[in-house]
Amino acid sequence: MYIVRDTMFLKFGHFRDAKALMATALKDGFMPEAVNGRILSDFTGHAYRFILEQSFNSLADYEQRLQTAMSEPKWQAWYEQFKAHVERSEREILKAVSFS
Repeated sequence: MYIVRDTMFLKFGHFRDAKALMATALKDGFMPEAVNGRILSDFTGHAYRFILEQSFNSLADYEQRLQTAMSEPKWQAWYEQFKAHVERSEREILKAVSFS
């Protein structure tokens, strides 16, 4: 199992607009389909962040779903709007460790 964590550092004062766009993306199914996922915002630490965590069974699954989602014209139009609110971002891909 792989966990993909995308952290978007939003521009100061852009949280509401970015949150509304994120709600649209979820409602309209613009995010890659994952085994499970969640969207977090900061409580402490760096301010004005969205953290998108998604789990995938394999890196191939992640890559295939990402390519499918990003090729959609509706996603591309949404992304043009969303990225206007983002100062920078980073991605981590983590492998879940099993102890059994």
